[in-house]
Amino acid sequence: MLSFPAYAQVADKRLLLVSISDRHLALIEDGQVKKVYPVAVGKESTPSPTGTFRIVARVVDPTYYHEGKVIAPGPHNPLGNRWMGLDLKGYGIHGTNAPQSIGKAASHGCIRLAKHDLEELFSMVKAGDTVEIRGGSDTQTAAVFGSGPGSGWGTEPASDSPAAESVVAQNALASATESAGQ
Repeated sequence: MLSFPAYAQVADKRLLLVSISDRHLALIEDGQVKKVYPVAVGKESTPSPTGTFRIVARVVDPTYYHEGKVIAPGPHNPLGNRWMGLDLKGYGIHGTNAPQSIGKAASHGCIRLAKHDLEELFSMVKAGDTVEIRGGSDTQTAAVFGSGPGSGWGTEPASDSPAAESVVAQNALASATESAGQ
């Protein structure tokens, strides 16, 4: 396992490190990489935001809202069966009804995971956890994801997925104040 002492300085903290260029997410606990997952990221026309965020809402079976569309929980829901909303309104980490998009730049800015990966990650993440989304490779992302020039990651073409994730899941904002205990 890789260790990152800078993150270990904050005891008992989790960090979700997302590399847009690598299209991977790492769960780091107490400075140790616990798990790495492939993800879909925002396509060129609707890129994923970069920066440091916090998880403010955790919703099981979210309802999808976007531009007048409402899709109830179920197999056609673009959010899948879990939503982890970020403190940047409309953005989150969630599942997908288009599993072929994983590993591609295909979303409307959110971070998508495969169903099993999302359910596993959801069980380990809490409201208040930090999410760092990085656009390019740096020393830490290279160490975690094996990225860098010539690595072969991040070369998939963008998808024209109909799923739009720049939404706020039903009750996500209301849950934000309640989710600290989840």
